[in-house]
Amino acid sequence: MTAQGSHAASTTDVPRRNWAGNVRYAAKAFHRPTSVDELRRLVAGSSRIRAVGSGHSFNRIGDTDGDLVSLAGLPPVVEVDHERGQVTVSGAMRYGDVARQLHTQGYALANLASLPHISVAGAVATATHGSGQTHGNLASTVAGLELVTADGDLLRVDRDTDTFAGMVVGLGALGLVTRVTVDVVPTFALRQYVRLDLDRTALDEALGSAYSVSVFTDFREPRLREVWRKQLADQPPPPADWLGTTAADQPRHPVLGMPAENCTPQLGEPGPWHERLPHFKLGFTPSSGDELQSEYHVARTAAADALAALDDLADLIAPVLLVSELRTVAADELWLSPNYRRDSFVLHFTWIEDTAAVLPVVAAVEERLAPFAARPHWGKVFVTDPAELSARYPRYADFAALLADLDPKGTFRTDALDRYFPR
Repeated sequence: MTAQGSHAASTTDVPRRNWAGNVRYAAKAFHRPTSVDELRRLVAGSSRIRAVGSGHSFNRIGDTDGDLVSLAGLPPVVEVDHERGQVTVSGAMRYGDVARQLHTQGYALANLASLPHISVAGAVATATHGSGQTHGNLASTVAGLELVTADGDLLRVDRDTDTFAGMVVGLGALGLVTRVTVDVVPTFALRQYVRLDLDRTALDEALGSAYSVSVFTDFREPRLREVWRKQLADQPPPPADWLGTTAADQPRHPVLGMPAENCTPQLGEPGPWHERLPHFKLGFTPSSGDELQSEYHVARTAAADALAALDDLADLIAPVLLVSELRTVAADELWLSPNYRRDSFVLHFTWIEDTAAVLPVVAAVEERLAPFAARPHWGKVFVTDPAELSARYPRYADFAALLADLDPKGTFRTDALDRYFPR
């Protein structure tokens, strides 16, 4: 059933496919309300509804057979609370747009994901992250949420709410998030250096060597192809022989053959945090564009062993891989965060856009990472059995109970959610 009384909702500019194009949304109707009141009426009159942000998910966890709604038509908000050191933003805003406004007011977010193109609410709901062993994922800085619940009410929660840690990484299943309040820090500057040909024995030291570090490999060589070090601007550059690597003499793109102009400035050129923390510029196509992605989080202490567990799969992985990124993320207390109470080592895979060829490789990778209790990114391609996945999250049952309490009729449910959180 589609929403009643929602005739004023514009259907323009509502995505019909996800960003990668591998998911065509099955919704019966598409909506783009221009006010929260209009959104509330839409939700109250719908039996099945989901929100779509930037569409940067690679599976069907956000796909519905009911109404699909974009919140991008709601008025954009960036309200800084100077006393609390927080900012409240519209959930549909892109991180890159929020960052620019924050920087002009002298503030920053502690971390950003590789892509500044993603929406705040979508990234938070799936515990998307940047890199840095002292930095949590983007959801870990959330101090408050405003969301429209299944009956059309407007609910505001903050860190004093008993179930707050269960609601932040909510997979879009608890309501439609209209505003997000996050912690901010004073603005700062970074320099980005790319180093080449890292020996795997130096991986641990490399990952902890700067404010944010990403290591790229293609599983075709025993050494790791590139290290992207994003360091505070007032720190000295890495020495010429840093960890046995050599310095890149020109800008790089993580995916071989793609134009480096799409990427944020390198070669040690100083710049503001929001123009260095992401790998890609806001105005350019991120990553390769035609791709699938998977990502797995294991304990930080298991980094070397988890990577070694994939060694004899290299001949299977390499033909369908564009690039693999290795990162770190600090532990948090959010129930469905892959980093729940575990400092994490992250193995990210950017695959070719061929689902049939990629899925068997994903299954093989998951089998090898199973002894490490790998937690997959909720918005990417994974095939983990629901029973296995639930065992890897100590608060899994608590989230299921919260889901049943806040959405007893399954208004925000999808087939994928029903598989992992059956009613």
